[in-house]
Amino acid sequence: MSERLSILIAEDNAADRMLLSTIVTRQGHRSLTASNGLEAVALFEQERPQLVLMDALMPVMDGFQAARRIKQMAGEELVPIIFLTSLTEGEALVRCLEAGGDDFLAKPYNRVILEAKINAMDRLRRLQDTVLQQRDLIASHNEHLLNEQRVAKAVFDKVAHSGCLGAPNVRYLQSPYALFNGDLLLAAFKPSGGMHVLLGDFTGHGLPAAIGAMPLAEVFYGMTAKGYTLAEILREMNAKLKHILPVGVFCCATLLNISFQRRVVEVWNGGLPDGYLLSAGGNQRTVLISRHLPLGILEPAAFNDACEVYPMEVGDRIFLLSDGVLEACNKQGELFGEGRLLEVLDANRQPARLFAEIQQALARFRGEAQDDISLIEVSLVEDASLSRPPLAFADSGQNSPLDWSASFEFRGETLRSFNPLPFLLQLLLEVQGLRSQGGALYSVLAELYSNALEHGVLGLDSALKSDAEGFAEYYRQRSVRLAALSQGYVRFRLELQPEAGGGRLTIRVEDSGPGFDGKALLEQQLRVDGLSGRGLALIRQLSERCTWPADGRGISVEFSWSAGA
Repeated sequence: MSERLSILIAEDNAADRMLLSTIVTRQGHRSLTASNGLEAVALFEQERPQLVLMDALMPVMDGFQAARRIKQMAGEELVPIIFLTSLTEGEALVRCLEAGGDDFLAKPYNRVILEAKINAMDRLRRLQDTVLQQRDLIASHNEHLLNEQRVAKAVFDKVAHSGCLGAPNVRYLQSPYALFNGDLLLAAFKPSGGMHVLLGDFTGHGLPAAIGAMPLAEVFYGMTAKGYTLAEILREMNAKLKHILPVGVFCCATLLNISFQRRVVEVWNGGLPDGYLLSAGGNQRTVLISRHLPLGILEPAAFNDACEVYPMEVGDRIFLLSDGVLEACNKQGELFGEGRLLEVLDANRQPARLFAEIQQALARFRGEAQDDISLIEVSLVEDASLSRPPLAFADSGQNSPLDWSASFEFRGETLRSFNPLPFLLQLLLEVQGLRSQGGALYSVLAELYSNALEHGVLGLDSALKSDAEGFAEYYRQRSVRLAALSQGYVRFRLELQPEAGGGRLTIRVEDSGPGFDGKALLEQQLRVDGLSGRGLALIRQLSERCTWPADGRGISVEFSWSAGA
């Protein structure tokens, strides 16, 4: 037997009212009776029955008006109304439906038909009740999920945007397809003053697509701040994503390492659309092609961290985009595509307007977004024009020792696979007095190590870097020779001495190479304005003192600080 219902019977004929009440009671339901529409409305408000049998034509208030009032009081709850009527005209029956009726029962009343209609309306009522409950449950779960996403997004935005995306040489656009952006855009200054930039695109949209963004941002910012190379950061990010992401989820990414002092950029593109290196005058365009698989696919042993290196000049710009740009779709179902993007690049006459012109072209073309959209443009500017935040350090409150020395020798096999700079920098910046010079100190260490490794140990000639082709050849030879390296060494000797009112750091670097003519090399570098030859002059500029022995086998630099530093 079905559920016992409370059924309101509104019928002005006493005999019919009694007959209906008897039929309903014998079916196991509770009956409530009213002799006109006004009584029916009052009784409904008081008893809230689940079903109404409503005579169409009654005194005081007819069934049409009473049905409207009852439906209004019921609100979202479905209270089926079965009209009791002897009306047969189509127009009259339509009036019953328009008043909120759900079915008809023609006079004279048939017990079997009435029972079937009551059961059918009860099933409909219970179905509606189930739908409402499920809707409320879904709404509650959805609100809970949105709150969780809002909290997660607020945390993520603080992490992801804690770098230098606001730097004056950076312009970017991010348009998420969902609350969470599956695209990831990170930028951070290196201790040397250069900049690392990452544009990533996780598979999918929303929170699942952004699930790997937090660990990726943590690795990017943490290792960049400590002075690790782009290749080391890439390897760590790939290994972490491979470990934590499920199969089928990965991150297409392009990473840049820009040096404003040396005026070069390293590029690694794994699965993103081609980027572009655009000359300041707009007459030259270098395509930054994807040559690698995305992050999180390959095992660490199979991962390729090889970067391409390009020279840059002040005013040159690098433009990167996610595939959401190319896959933007208009109302006709056409994709924006690479062809339209290249048309915008070709039509540009004012390089400074290019980023805005691409945005405008997308806005004119695009209908609804099909994917997350991200664009970023990074310009090479004069190093002195960028304001960089001070390096951040953990401070235990204890004074660091000021009178010590240490020597390190890194030999062939270690030089192939180990970057000593983060290790040395972390050691030196334990000295509080040196922290204010952290950027200059790292730049000098990087130049000293680079010169010792590339020229001393590997025997590379900077004269190769006379043009863009030679520049590429120089770094190709560097990669080949470093991979085959088995002999040679680079030595660091660090000596810290207290002085009246402060202290002094002396760094001496030696290598297994034949030595160099420091004076002649410095004079040459001070005259040069090309793609190479800035290293020694930069070291002289950033350190307090720079000297080398007559045989050129080594170089010493000094930094000092006062007690108030």
